[in-house]
Order: sequence, then C-alpha cells, then structure tokens
Amino acid sequence: MNPGSPAPQASVLIQPRPRAHMTGLRCSDYCKGKILTTLIKLENRGLAEGTLRNLSFNLKHLAANANLDDAESVRAFIAKKACANSQKMNLVKAYNYYALANGIEWIKPNHRYERKLCKIPTTEQIDKLIASASPRYATIFKVLAETGIMPHELSRVSISDMDLERGLLNVQGHKGHNSRAFRLKSETVAMLKTYLLKNKKQNPFPKSEWICKCYREHRNRIAAKLNDPSLRTVRLYDFRHYYATMLYYRTKDILLVKRQLGHKKLETTLVYTQLVNFNEENGYYSASAKTINEARALIEQGFEYVTEVDGIKLFRKRK
Repeated sequence: MNPGSPAPQASVLIQPRPRAHMTGLRCSDYCKGKILTTLIKLENRGLAEGTLRNLSFNLKHLAANANLDDAESVRAFIAKKACANSQKMNLVKAYNYYALANGIEWIKPNHRYERKLCKIPTTEQIDKLIASASPRYATIFKVLAETGIMPHELSRVSISDMDLERGLLNVQGHKGHNSRAFRLKSETVAMLKTYLLKNKKQNPFPKSEWICKCYREHRNRIAAKLNDPSLRTVRLYDFRHYYATMLYYRTKDILLVKRQLGHKKLETTLVYTQLVNFNEENGYYSASAKTINEARALIEQGFEYVTEVDGIKLFRKRK
C-alpha cells in the first residue's frame, strides 16, 4: 500500500473528508475562507496536522448549522445537538480556537465528559488480527501490540532509533508523553529486519492516519471473512490498552506501566488498573517445558510460569 503523499499544507485542510458527502454538510465560500485563515494561524502556532484536520471538520460542521461569527448561535447549536458530551466538547474546543483567532468573546459551555472503561481485546483477537495481515502491516501491528506505543509515535521512529542487534526500540513521546525504550521479542526483531529490507527510508513507517485507515479496512475484512463480528469492535488504540492491562496484570507494578506508557501523571495510568478484572471463565492456554530453552520460548510467547511438577515446568497464557 502507498503511504500517501507528503504532509499537506493548511490550504488543503479545508477540503472535506471522504465521508462529507454523506453528512450533508455545506459551508459557504465566506465561511471556508475564515476557517482557512484560522487554520493557517493555528498551523503557524505549531498545531499538528491531525489536529488541524479534526478542527477543520468540526468548524465546517458548526458553520453548516450555526453562524460562526455569533457565539450564542454556536452555543445554542452545541447545547441542542443530540450527541455524546465528548463530541460536544470537541465542538467547543474547535470553536474556541476559532473565537481566539478571530477576536470573538464567548463563554465556553461546560459539557462534562465521563470516561468510559474500554473493552480490552483478548489475546486471541490480537493474534488473529496480526496473523491475518500482510507481512508489512503484521509487523506494524505486532510492534504496536508489543510496546503499547501510539501509531503517531511509531510513524516518527527512524532507522537510528532501532538497534536490532540488541532488540531495542527507542520511541519519542507524543502529546506530552515521555520518550521511552523497549526491548523487543526475538520474533518481532526478525519481522522488523525483513520489513526494513523493503522499507529503507530514514523513517520507514507510514503516517499514523494511513496506519489507522489500513487497520480499519483489514479488521473489517477479516471480521467478515471469519464471520467474527467481535473483531470489528477492536480499535487500533485498544492495542495500547491491551498492552497496559496485560503489563499490569503480569507485574502489578503501576509505576512500571506509567513509565512504559510515557504518562506524566499517575492518575492517567490508573485508568488501566480498573480494567484488570479478567473473567476467569475465558480460560487459559497451558504449556509445559523441560529445558531452559523451552521455558524461555514460552515466556517470549507471553506464557507465565505457574508451578513445577515432577521436574516439568508448567506455564499458562490467558486466551
């Protein structure tokens, strides 16, 4: 798959998303001009491309249903809109940028957002999604699941950030997250070496938008092929939740989870500890090992040691 053209300038951000024709959104040339001017100002302030795209879409949505130069009109539309408070907060955030850029005074409405606990995918679901992907994207999904990094962080990884001889991956933090390092499994290192033979650019991974788009297409295709609708509920960001939950489950070390996720505040990491009440009815895969090499191989596959019987070590892994 082609990862797409170089990053567009702000002048492109005013263009509608592919799904705009289904929403019925219409925005006058006057509104488009003012929104574009706002986006250029925000781009000059250093806002990320993905953030600018989201702001563009939300501002066009507001412009199609309210007068952007009339703050009360915007407040009324947001208040009456039938949607989740999280979406209302995004609309408020977008208009606040517009108001600041255009000297409009307004009082931001207070829509409270209640964080929902995410549904953690099972190991079996993660393995299905990775195993059924193309070699290129199987490698990408494998790295995301094994490290819990965000797609945008992976897209910024360069050749110099990888030490495949020692199995190390250095990641630069995104959205205020700390930078961190990971030791990869030997299987993942082998996949990366093959990947890099065909992707020799300084930054060998696609942009995050492209990774997410390709993941959704692959997930939906595999869900239909396997007749498993549960796979359609697995978001790419759930790979990060899966990593954090499993890491805490194995170690019970919340500070380790905090460091590996790059969080600056422990309160952010504590969200993941609420998700560790696994249903034991899901069961486990079991395995045994007689030698150190066999035990090492099982540990690398995610199995955890349980006990030893008659000189044979027993391991298990959650399904």
